[in-house]
Amino acid sequence: MTQVTLNVDGMTCASCVGRVERALKGVAGVQEASVNLATQQATVAGSDTDLETWTAAAVAAVVKAGYEASVVVPEAPAAARKRSDPGWKVALAAMLSFPLVWPMLTAPFGWEWMWPAWFQCVLASPVQFWLGWRFYKAGAAALRAGEGNMDLLVALGTSAAWGLSVVMWWRTPAGHAHHLYFESAAMVITLVMFGKWMEARAKQQTLTALEALRSLRPEVARVRREGLELELALSRVRVGDEVVVRPGERIPIDGIILEGRTHVDESMLTGESLPVAREPGARVVGGALNAEGLIVVSTTAVGAETQLSRIVRLVESAQAKKAPIQQMVDRVSAVFVPTIVAVALATWLGWGLWNHDWTTATLHAVSVLVIACPCALGLATPATLMVGTGLAAQRGILVRDAQALETLRTVRIVAFDKTGTLTEGRPRLIQCLSAQGSAQEDSRVLQWAAALQAGSEHPLARAVTSAAALGLLDGVEGMEGIAAREVRSVPGRGVEGWVGEAQVRLCSNRWLQELQALHPMTHAIPDHLHRAADQAREDGCSLAWLVVGADGVPESPWRVEGLLTFGDRVKPSARAGIAALQALGVRCVMISGDHERSAQVMAQQVGIEEVHAEVLPADKAEVVARLKASLAVGEHVAMVGDGVNDAPALAAADVGLAMAGEQGGTDVAMETAGLTLMRGDVALVAQAMALSRAVHTKLRQNLFWAFFYNVVGVPLAALGHLSPMVAGAAMALSSVSVVSNALLLKRWRAD
Repeated sequence: MTQVTLNVDGMTCASCVGRVERALKGVAGVQEASVNLATQQATVAGSDTDLETWTAAAVAAVVKAGYEASVVVPEAPAAARKRSDPGWKVALAAMLSFPLVWPMLTAPFGWEWMWPAWFQCVLASPVQFWLGWRFYKAGAAALRAGEGNMDLLVALGTSAAWGLSVVMWWRTPAGHAHHLYFESAAMVITLVMFGKWMEARAKQQTLTALEALRSLRPEVARVRREGLELELALSRVRVGDEVVVRPGERIPIDGIILEGRTHVDESMLTGESLPVAREPGARVVGGALNAEGLIVVSTTAVGAETQLSRIVRLVESAQAKKAPIQQMVDRVSAVFVPTIVAVALATWLGWGLWNHDWTTATLHAVSVLVIACPCALGLATPATLMVGTGLAAQRGILVRDAQALETLRTVRIVAFDKTGTLTEGRPRLIQCLSAQGSAQEDSRVLQWAAALQAGSEHPLARAVTSAAALGLLDGVEGMEGIAAREVRSVPGRGVEGWVGEAQVRLCSNRWLQELQALHPMTHAIPDHLHRAADQAREDGCSLAWLVVGADGVPESPWRVEGLLTFGDRVKPSARAGIAALQALGVRCVMISGDHERSAQVMAQQVGIEEVHAEVLPADKAEVVARLKASLAVGEHVAMVGDGVNDAPALAAADVGLAMAGEQGGTDVAMETAGLTLMRGDVALVAQAMALSRAVHTKLRQNLFWAFFYNVVGVPLAALGHLSPMVAGAAMALSSVSVVSNALLLKRWRAD
């Protein structure tokens, strides 16, 4: 499927959201549709084979439903996304309405007077039919579709008040006092317009984090071509171009440093407050601030493919999706407007039949129509999620799935991968020993191992190739690499290939045991390799065995030619991060493919008691499934990993958290996980969980207030205790209060 985002203008409440969603889902080719009231956008997914056809049909369906729609251009500048400010209309409505309520304000002081009926009508009519035309337009469209929305309620209520005033004016004999309600109709529209204006301004603040991310992207880049430095628009920069970045400038592209050393500030991307050292060969990301050194960067990604653009898309995607709690709101909204119309009709009939005062009955029915506020219901969840996801992004936590953020608060078990997650992920080759025990043979073992690992990005492979190229081991010379052919990776076991005429395998301990079972060894493992392996396990190191097929015959018995041992360091934040999770009542588990002893030593260093070692990548998902089965209903398991091997387990967990490293994280892991931690900091897991709980608390508060206004306000209006003006003010206040309460989440701080 391909996703398309639409801007949808004119939505005012949860009923509008439901109506637009139904219109989109009815389009041929559209398979999924989700509408967000807070962002005024719809995310539509459908087949990529006829993308243009169903996209055009989707836009037409939204327009037919009574709203304006347009396709969002992903890389459009932020300024182009902002809509015009209708503040002048609110000000004009207030200027026309204020004279109408002035007599009411002076009456308590003994100054009782009234504007002529014609003057009241002249002031109220432009507010009713010009400035308030949007309510009629949207309400009529909803009515034609056999549905209702907030605009219909406002249009019905204010039209009833205006029409009743006109009837009373015509029926009252000249010279008698008129009981008119033009001020109610005009003030209700003014207050609702003011509320929507305030709501729009407040909603804009929920987008500040996303706008801040977008603003990091420079508009031009200084490109070196044919010995000249040219300032080019970012759209003209190509992969492979050399970009010059001066001190104090933001890096415009993703790339690798060719020249120069510097520190870069990546705080807006990763949440890391301190500048990070970068030198030739290191990766830099677009949007980061170059501190003190001039650098030349070879471009690896531009435009929509940069990490900054991907981050913005992830945050936008999370804000567009609905949390599970929103499903309840959608069900309520579907029946809300018809219910309110029915209550208003019952109020009108009840009061009219009881005291035969149909004027009073009409006013009470108008109050019921006006007080109803489905807009607050529609804003309660998305406004909170927008603030929460923006807040998370500022702290280096990318929320890809809103459901993951909501589910995280109920996690009771967090399973961690070891390498790159709890450890630095930069293991060093500590020993390279040959079966013969000579320095020359040790060098040959290292050379063969490096040949097999030359094309791999695995941390252990990089440790081997670096040691071979740079001579990092004492007594083992660095050397020019030799080529291996027919190299094949065997997940969870190792790698195999041909070096010269020899078939060579670099094996895990598991694979070595399997080979021993299949082919009895022609040569016993030397004692010095046994002792070295035992000591390495005691020290918590990882092992790899180099075995060679006897006489170079495929699938012949194998003999051990050497042993390689690797050591990794625990991340400085790992122990504190695990302790923070345990303080939240979370059970921490390690799942590793390493040897039992190695995994146990590492687990003890970080404070984890439960360890699942020697687990193949395919089996990690099964371990996660068993952990899920051990929990009660409503409790969940989270998985934290950083590599391709972790992707199945991340998908199997209720919540997957991808741990990004210095290279920006593994794409597969980031796409599989619901959340991505942009820093390799274990403490971010506890922060994400604490933020999830804070977001859920704010969600419940907002839904409480949204329901509270209606549960309390509608009965009061039906019983005659609220005038239309007071009802309009309460309605406007409800939307503003819900969004303002969501904005208070910005004050959240991790303990």
